[in-house]
Amino acid sequence: MKTTDFDSRDLAQANHRIVAEGESLPSVRLKDGSRVQTGTVGAMLQNVVRYNAGERGEVERELELAVPTLIKVGLFDLFTPEEWIAGDNPGRRLLGEWALQALQRAEQG
Repeated sequence: MKTTDFDSRDLAQANHRIVAEGESLPSVRLKDGSRVQTGTVGAMLQNVVRYNAGERGEVERELELAVPTLIKVGLFDLFTPEEWIAGDNPGRRLLGEWALQALQRAEQG
């Protein structure tokens, strides 16, 4: 995963792809006080499908944008990055590799 500065507007725009025209996905405040963008898991699932179908570029950026939120909401506690990496699904593998890198960087402080 590249070290890139993204803001919540980038993720909100990426996630907007999964909702009907005129709808919006709010960000919500978690109990720890942090904010996360809703729709991230749904958008990630669709982006994995797009990636597996051969799309590159924008879909990779959108998957990368999702990693911090997916970590924050506990997706990689439910299914570890190593579980995402295992198997023959290229989109899952890519996301798992980026999550593993992000978690390792966070551990190093």
